[in-house]
Amino acid sequence: MPSQTAREATPSAPPLTDTTNGTNSDWRACLPTLGGDVIALRALRTADAGALLMALTTADVARFISRPPSTVEGFERFIAWSDRQRAAGEYACFAVVPRGSEAPVGLFRVRSLGPGFDNAEWGFALASPYWGTGVFTEGARMIVDFAFDVLGVYRLEARAAMPNGRANGALRKLGAVQEGVLRRSFQRDGEYHDQALWTILRDDWREAKAGWGPRVILH
Repeated sequence: MPSQTAREATPSAPPLTDTTNGTNSDWRACLPTLGGDVIALRALRTADAGALLMALTTADVARFISRPPSTVEGFERFIAWSDRQRAAGEYACFAVVPRGSEAPVGLFRVRSLGPGFDNAEWGFALASPYWGTGVFTEGARMIVDFAFDVLGVYRLEARAAMPNGRANGALRKLGAVQEGVLRRSFQRDGEYHDQALWTILRDDWREAKAGWGPRVILH
């Protein structure tokens, strides 16, 4: 989960072009829905708070992410904060919704690391019953496409605690490159952990996915 401390809003910018289908996507006003074979990524809704509380506060999920809200009201405040940050052009957070369901089972988010979105960081949290099911891989490919093609990111970073072998393995399988280790950079329950710093560059990503089919965007 991201920090809930809002930064100053950056000046608004014109809508960006979604290069996957040639249309303008004013993501600051409303996030598009990204559709895959097994999940959809859509904008958060206030009504998602209860489902997110159940999905992301179990001990196995919460162990290696920033401490999530502990109440429905806390998640409602997080969703409202996310909306404000998106409107400021600094942050995009998607709910992970399995096909045939309305309830989210996780989140993918991207945040700017400076003015504009040349450099950004992405992260994810997913309910444990969906680990190893292909949900992460499909969602990650869609969110990375969105970062590069719509937000205009060039360098995309991710951090994962070193003891979190599942997350580090998933990032490696996705094609991210481990650039280093951030010593004692993640604190949880009074214990400090090293984090691996993973990066994906836009040119490398586009070269790697040249043989994939186009991403589907639902409106």
